[in-house]
Amino acid sequence: MKRFLSFVATVLLFAGCQHPGTEPGDTEMDTYISDLMSKMTTQEKIGQLNLVTPGGGILTGSVVSTDVEQKIKTGQVGGIFGVYGPEKTRQAQRLAVEESRLGIPMIFGSDVIHGYKTTFPLPIGLSCTWDMELIKQTASVAAKEATADGIFWNFSPMVDVSRDPRWGRISEGAGEDPFLGSEIAKAMVEGYQQKDLRDPTTMLATVKHFALYGAPEAGRDYNTVDMSHLRMFNDYFPPYKAAIEAGVGSVMTSFNDVDGVPASGNKWLLTTILRDMWGFDGFVVSDYTSVNEMIAHGLGDLQQVSAMALKAGLDMDMVGEGFLTTLTQSLEEGMVSEEDINKACRRILEAKYKLGLFQDPYLYFNADRPATDILTPVHRQLARQAAARSMVLLKNDEQLLPLKKSGTVALVGPLVDSRNNMLGTWAPTGEARYAVTVLEGFNNVLGDQVKILHAKGANICNDPDFAKKINVFGPKIFIDERSPEAMLKEAISLARRADVIIAVVGEATEMSGESSSRTDISLPMSQKKLLRELEKTGRPLVVVNMSGRPMAIGEEVELADALLQMWHAGIEGGNALADVLFGDYNPSGKLTATFPVNVGQVPIYYSIRNTGRPQGSDEFQKFKSNYLDAPNSPLFPFGYGLSYTSFEYKDLILDKPTLTNLDEIKVSVSVTNSGDYDGEEVVQLYVRDMVASITPPMRLLKGFNKVFIPKGDTKEVTFTIRAQDLAFYHPDLSFYAEPGEFKVFVGGNSNASLSASFTLE
Repeated sequence: MKRFLSFVATVLLFAGCQHPGTEPGDTEMDTYISDLMSKMTTQEKIGQLNLVTPGGGILTGSVVSTDVEQKIKTGQVGGIFGVYGPEKTRQAQRLAVEESRLGIPMIFGSDVIHGYKTTFPLPIGLSCTWDMELIKQTASVAAKEATADGIFWNFSPMVDVSRDPRWGRISEGAGEDPFLGSEIAKAMVEGYQQKDLRDPTTMLATVKHFALYGAPEAGRDYNTVDMSHLRMFNDYFPPYKAAIEAGVGSVMTSFNDVDGVPASGNKWLLTTILRDMWGFDGFVVSDYTSVNEMIAHGLGDLQQVSAMALKAGLDMDMVGEGFLTTLTQSLEEGMVSEEDINKACRRILEAKYKLGLFQDPYLYFNADRPATDILTPVHRQLARQAAARSMVLLKNDEQLLPLKKSGTVALVGPLVDSRNNMLGTWAPTGEARYAVTVLEGFNNVLGDQVKILHAKGANICNDPDFAKKINVFGPKIFIDERSPEAMLKEAISLARRADVIIAVVGEATEMSGESSSRTDISLPMSQKKLLRELEKTGRPLVVVNMSGRPMAIGEEVELADALLQMWHAGIEGGNALADVLFGDYNPSGKLTATFPVNVGQVPIYYSIRNTGRPQGSDEFQKFKSNYLDAPNSPLFPFGYGLSYTSFEYKDLILDKPTLTNLDEIKVSVSVTNSGDYDGEEVVQLYVRDMVASITPPMRLLKGFNKVFIPKGDTKEVTFTIRAQDLAFYHPDLSFYAEPGEFKVFVGGNSNASLSASFTLE
């Protein structure tokens, strides 16, 4: 019989979380809100649960609210989004504070996903930095800029674990791993909220989408999610829980169903897990019209689904206004209670209290701040650093990179001079006009040291019907008036005159993101043809892939002499790319999502569980778990990324052979920079439970450390393993570690081979 070894860890995991700086038991706050609520009518309480968008500003959905001004004056609006700028937000707040009966201020929100005006790399790109302090800084800058424009409630971070690159919104998260995702969730919440929500440069964060949004069937957005509770708790829930423990102020529900019940009306999710098990004391907001969409799920009419959502634990209804229009009737008919409405209203009012709005409803509307706090040189420099650190070097034959700042370079591809595709998806507050294109970045960094020849070479794709789907929010795919043949001919002629070719290819911004799922995650044929012809010139070929998801780029890897995964790198992406390719920065990014050989391998991730018939290598064996037409191994594994230098791992040492519940094991490894450049390495630690009561993953990330090592130097990197780090959820959802043998792997990616063993007693 296995015995519980981590009872204390279990208690802590199931206990409530005290949030820094929020003081949920604050007597003064409770007294103030109780007094206010005693003066409110039922309709005014319901009004606090109503989140609207007037349209015409930052549009993030297909529906806009109507008659917003009158609703604000009559106390029927608790929050608003899609409005920005201190003058506009102050004007809207004045309607609530000075023209409604009780003068309750509104909360102003927005989707500030990867920066406000200073746009940083896509979240999946930022995750590839493995740099928690950097990620925290980007969130702090986003908060400073957004609050300068009157926005102080953020619909970020998105922490959905995803192992399916067909799903477009993989671009908005941290990839496939719950441990890394949890660390990033914590860093982002701390960056947005910091230590004092009444500081006008901080903003209330929202963890989303609760829950499991990143695992839809067929990789199709908004689709059904169906998984075991074991997989939920062990693989998908941890980042949400980490955000709760970090003190996140609000939670947003997801569009999908969980155990057959849509998340916005799922009491098990919103009450049993979120509040009873994890102790969350903030408020829960629906995603855009997700309450109304429960009708299409088959849960009833608007009154029924609105009552269901409120009783499940949803506090605020985004845009759909089902709460506003039906809860009074539902109260009269006994479908909801006064207590249900009071509970939700109190949570919204508590958030406003914690933000300091009752003390100063105009705290965030300083007309002087936009000129001093937005798009500053310091912010742009951080964006440039983040972009460079997010890029992942996937191939570098014969040390082609870094390139010398001399000679002639052919800069070719449809994304070389495409300003509208630099920011990436879900940058509704960003402005493409401020972005540095690749061509501009090369000119900025290289000046007249390198002769740059430029040709488009190909369209992103040649299909006008596909382009129409992508260009819903403006031109992202521009189909040239010239024929594909003419563009290709120009590019090849130019390439033959160069010393090296740099081809910038990939996805338009809206080829990933929300409602941008793809069944074919390879490069469009127009760009494949371009690369094939460029390779035939015999010139060294550097391929830069700009995308919002892992792609099936096996052919491109073969064609290229060097390949860099750029992602959509944000406002300073052009400058950062030149910094990396020409050696001003040595790339240190590591993949946080596995790159498949082809889409048929999807879903694919490193932490797989063995079958009863495992195949030990990629050599085909009949009656083993494998494919006839592809290997089991991915194109590039989780944690993978090259450098211009090389790192050697040796001397993996455990300070003791056994571990108990009361102590810890120190794991140390020596890492030597044996190459010719100074560089950073993400040292990764994985653990495998060799025998367990349920099939264990082959290995799990349990630690990482990004270290700078000058060329020729050696650094000792140390990790600590405790019993609670080895714990997992069991079929009865108890959480503890089981005694037995464990294996530790340390290296530069999830295929790390340097290993040692210890026993948990």
